[in-house]
Amino acid sequence: MMVGVAAENVTYDGRSLFINGRRHLIISGSIHYPRSTPEMWPELVRLAKEGGANTIETYVFWNGHEIKPDIYNFEGRFDLVKFVRIVQEAGMFLILRIGPFVAGEWNFGGIPVWLHFIPGTSFRTENDNFKYYMEKFMTYIVNLMKQEKLFASQGEKGPIIMTQVENEFEYLEQIYPEGKNYVNWAGEMAISQHTSVPWIMCGESDAPGPVIGTCNDFYCDDFQLASDKPKIWTENWTGWLPTYWAPKYHRPSRDSAFAVARFFQKGGSVVNYYMYHGGTNFGRTGGGGFTTSYDFDGPIDEYGLVRFPKWGHLKELHEAIKLCENVVLNTNQPTNIAIGPSQEGTVWGDPSSKICVAFLANYDNTNDATVVFQNASYDIPAWSVSILPDCKNVVFNTAKVSSQSSVVEMVPEDLKPSQPLKWEVFVEKAGIWGKEADLVYNGLVDQLNVTKDASDYLWYTTR
Repeated sequence: MMVGVAAENVTYDGRSLFINGRRHLIISGSIHYPRSTPEMWPELVRLAKEGGANTIETYVFWNGHEIKPDIYNFEGRFDLVKFVRIVQEAGMFLILRIGPFVAGEWNFGGIPVWLHFIPGTSFRTENDNFKYYMEKFMTYIVNLMKQEKLFASQGEKGPIIMTQVENEFEYLEQIYPEGKNYVNWAGEMAISQHTSVPWIMCGESDAPGPVIGTCNDFYCDDFQLASDKPKIWTENWTGWLPTYWAPKYHRPSRDSAFAVARFFQKGGSVVNYYMYHGGTNFGRTGGGGFTTSYDFDGPIDEYGLVRFPKWGHLKELHEAIKLCENVVLNTNQPTNIAIGPSQEGTVWGDPSSKICVAFLANYDNTNDATVVFQNASYDIPAWSVSILPDCKNVVFNTAKVSSQSSVVEMVPEDLKPSQPLKWEVFVEKAGIWGKEADLVYNGLVDQLNVTKDASDYLWYTTR
């Protein structure tokens, strides 16, 4: 197979990424740096690595960094370089989703509100104003990463192995006639940054040129791309976002494991848990009326505590998958075998030799199954995958959760901080009832245009 895009240290073909000349299976976890405190970052990264991840993935939040045109913020929770350095020091890779539209239940999707007030600007389309500011910000971030030598192409220790442009735009292409032109421009603009690492376009099955389209969903085993691009799952949803109006969504550990095992069974090579640690929407950073909590039911909870059994069960899955890495990634095409009405076996490597890996899947979500594979009998629970790194012995089944379960209990503690605690109060501008109005308008007004996103509240009276 031919390499799809040239780079000094990171390339790809239709099967996987090559990092420093060797095929790599990527197990990644999303940790958004502004959704936790810098003091938490080292431990969050450590727990992700201990849980079997070799990569961290994060968005870059445009409106958190460029607070006004050409006025940049990289302090505190927005210290992007510090976060990337922590990942680097942990010996892990990093996927940098520059966007710059991130969605992510983040205020205004990560786009600065000030851009809304530049006359003649339309977002994410064939609009000269938007394209100018988008390219300027992306170039700023790329140059910052280059300056700090954080791309893998700048040396063996650079952690950034992939970068992202645009996010979940494909469905909009069906609405806007000029949508495809915008996507093509975004791809060309990204490639022109010369990062020498692959670019991806999340939630896009038909990404332009050498840009790799990726899948965002609960299940991505059936995601299909051109034969010269690897199968990448950038958002494997570990749960769902908390809201004020619905109970907290919980995704069972066994289902998360089933989805990942199926993805690798069907030829995937990069998976990212969204979120591995969800964190907190501090201040007014949350978008769309969602709660301050961004606990996505990931393996690490909002407070940075390991969530059992999910963290432990997925760790065991990752250990089993890594036993299969060499054979699976160095086999061009697997052999699929029907082993029952709702059961399927997939063999990577040569079944007649010891270099062989098998995945045995039971798609029936109600009934367990007993199947025969290579003259041996195997019991497969409902809705599960068994992993056989030698085509004989099952080392892991996705439905058999052996990891401990735990419930976090908050107990009183006499804490003695190293420095005096200082409370901070977030104050929003609010008018006083009965006083003179800030403005009088004949007709309905738009919330954003009036408040300039300085407040979530717009009080008005009619007469």
